[in-house]
Amino acid sequence: MVEIIHVNEQNVEDSGFFCMRSKPKNAGYQKKLSWLKERFTEGLSLKIIQEDGKHRGFIEYIPGTHTWRAINAKKYMVIHCFWVVGKSKGKGYGSMLLDECIKEAKTLGLSGIAVTTSNKTWLPDKLFFERKGFTLVDKMAEFELMAYHFGDDKAPHFYNWQETARQYRNGITAFTSHQCPFTHDAEMNLKEAAQELHIDVQMIELDSYQKLQQQSPTPFGVFTVIYNGEFLTYHPETKNNFLKLLTKKRLKQES
Repeated sequence: MVEIIHVNEQNVEDSGFFCMRSKPKNAGYQKKLSWLKERFTEGLSLKIIQEDGKHRGFIEYIPGTHTWRAINAKKYMVIHCFWVVGKSKGKGYGSMLLDECIKEAKTLGLSGIAVTTSNKTWLPDKLFFERKGFTLVDKMAEFELMAYHFGDDKAPHFYNWQETARQYRNGITAFTSHQCPFTHDAEMNLKEAAQELHIDVQMIELDSYQKLQQQSPTPFGVFTVIYNGEFLTYHPETKNNFLKLLTKKRLKQES
């Protein structure tokens, strides 16, 4: 049997939120749980699709006024996360989840749906959305903003905070938020790598949608690492991967 679970403040501790479900005691999981409970009051929706009692995919979205992406999309619903487990693809589960989002956006009188995509990891791939009628409305580096319109309002666009990165020229600056449960472990991995390389680290927590929209140097917003004023990565990496990225970047900057 296939069903969609509408996750809310009352059932989130029992249903979980798809990611890291097997590690409920992990600090990142608990921080995401607290983050979700606050966001439900701001209009966030989280839907999990399950088959025979097993989670197969999920979608998380929120009205653009309160989005945790660096996007100007006030009259659009913004998808934060969208995922269907590999073996469950091709069964229409993605379409079912997207339909939930479209239906809710129309009920709220919004003008469409927006989603930040990338052909790299941690963000949805644009191919699914292209097949569903989304079009490219903005692009910044490896990030692409796709939108599905059912109103006449101005298309959404990225905030351009790339100048923000250039302000942080000394050592490592990481912009983080609890929107993703994997961020906490990434912070710890980054600190350990920086300590090993004797590099100073500054962590800036984006603890509100206003702060994220105003300060994130990338459209993703959830996690961004800057090294000596230059973008390093938005991926929550292992310690070894951070070591490789930092060493490569340092050699390039010193050459």
